[in-house]
Amino acid sequence: MESSNSDKTSPTSAMIDSSTRPENNELPSQADLPTNQGLEPDATQPMAAVPEPGETQPAVVEPSMDMTQPSTLSDEGINLPPEIPEAPAGSPKGRRLWILWAFVAVLLLALIAGGSAFAGYNSAVSERERYQSTLVAGEAANQYILAQQDIAQGNFDRARQRLEFIIEIDPNYPDASNQLAYVLTQQRITATPTFAAMPTGTPTPDYRGRDDLLAQAQSQLLGRDWTGAIDTLLLLRKNYPDYLAVKVDGMLFVALRNRGIDKISQMHDLEGGNYDLTLAERFGPLDAEARNWRDWADLYIRGASFWDVDWAQAVYYFSQLANAAPNLMDASGWTASSRYMDALLGYGDWFALNGQWCDAQAQYDTYMSLLASPQVEPTAVYVADQCYQQQNPPAPVIPETETPTPTGTPPEVTPEVTPTP
Repeated sequence: MESSNSDKTSPTSAMIDSSTRPENNELPSQADLPTNQGLEPDATQPMAAVPEPGETQPAVVEPSMDMTQPSTLSDEGINLPPEIPEAPAGSPKGRRLWILWAFVAVLLLALIAGGSAFAGYNSAVSERERYQSTLVAGEAANQYILAQQDIAQGNFDRARQRLEFIIEIDPNYPDASNQLAYVLTQQRITATPTFAAMPTGTPTPDYRGRDDLLAQAQSQLLGRDWTGAIDTLLLLRKNYPDYLAVKVDGMLFVALRNRGIDKISQMHDLEGGNYDLTLAERFGPLDAEARNWRDWADLYIRGASFWDVDWAQAVYYFSQLANAAPNLMDASGWTASSRYMDALLGYGDWFALNGQWCDAQAQYDTYMSLLASPQVEPTAVYVADQCYQQQNPPAPVIPETETPTPTGTPPEVTPEVTPTP
């Protein structure tokens, strides 16, 4: 009959003492196995299986000292150094370093921007000064030409005003002081008669209605009375500033534009026409024809300002006018084409005086290609010959050495007679 404790099988581990371990890995015999003494009979104990004869049992390999066995170390009794905590990524020291680099970068950008702005400002100031000096030189030269014309006409008072203006804007302008001294001397010699001022009457105010003024301006525009139309329209704007302002401005534009073109093309008043076209441009953009007339007048004025001063600039400006507006002239009646031809001769003479014969030949050849003048032809031929000699210098002449003639009588040579055997 089975025991009631047969289901409760408790395995027991066999404790093998190292002192009783057999040497040479021999298996213990049945007699050496411990017996279950003192155990309750009800407890089922596992028994060591005894191999039957004929069965081959696997050899049990006991661990030896030559084999490395894992071991477990205990931390008890060992004093380890405390772990040093790593600095967090967002520590105050790292943050301050990044802020410092950002500040340095912003400072460098600010310095670069400031330097660029300063350089640009200096460049703009220099460009403005050069442009202003060019304008001053052109205006001074133009006033000097007009002063010469006034002196030739005996109008010394106006010439004096022009020369004083030149010295004011350009104290170092050549020959301006001498011309002013000459004009002052002529004024003392020839006293200008003083005329008594005639009393001028006060103009009667025009109180006509705005419709009448507008109608009169329209009729004057149709009759090409540009000056009368401008005066009427200015009076209309003065008395009735809010009356048809856009239409009145348009009529002023037409009158100023046409009067400016007439002054340049017919009256030969280049400065006055240029001024009227500039006023017209305040009321609206100029058309292509008006712009051309204004540009031509400006080229003529600039070219005349360099006359007898800088022949290269005079040739540059009048060469453009000779093709675009050859018949354009100023109050002197000197056309642009004639000025261009004379400027070529002046430029060629200047090159010839400085020994630059080939450059002078280019100017004379251009002149002769435009106008075959018999008066200029000998000079052109001479300049061309000088240019050829300058480009092809003659070969140096080597003097011939004469063979010296011997002096004295050479000694007589007596032939030796050999006896015949």
